[in-house]
Amino acid sequence: MYEIKPEYLTGIELLDKEHTRLFELTEETYEALQDVFSQDKTAKLTHLVSELINYTRIHFSHEEAYQQSINYPYIAEHAAQHRQFEDSLASLDLDELENDLEAQKEVIQNLLDFLINWLVNHILKVDMLLVQ
Repeated sequence: MYEIKPEYLTGIELLDKEHTRLFELTEETYEALQDVFSQDKTAKLTHLVSELINYTRIHFSHEEAYQQSINYPYIAEHAAQHRQFEDSLASLDLDELENDLEAQKEVIQNLLDFLINWLVNHILKVDMLLVQ
């Protein structure tokens, strides 16, 4: 359901590959939300957020290194958006969710909405500036 579409491809192989992985993590978030067999989703949510934080740090470092290599003039602004994304993920308070199934579902839905909106908007409106 959540997958990279042709219009999200920048033509920069490494970035496209890493964006694809971010969409895969978004799909995993969706699957966690839809999983009716797993009542307590705290462990899955903690794993997903941890993987998202770790993977985006790697991806953002690659993207920022690419920007430096092409002398991209808006690298500071672009990097600031990356830091805001990381801060948003890090601010999720998952410790309070254990045994509160409704709160878990709400957090997963909010995370899913955040991920897809941020990814699509960031790729189309910001990352595409790297190839113009």
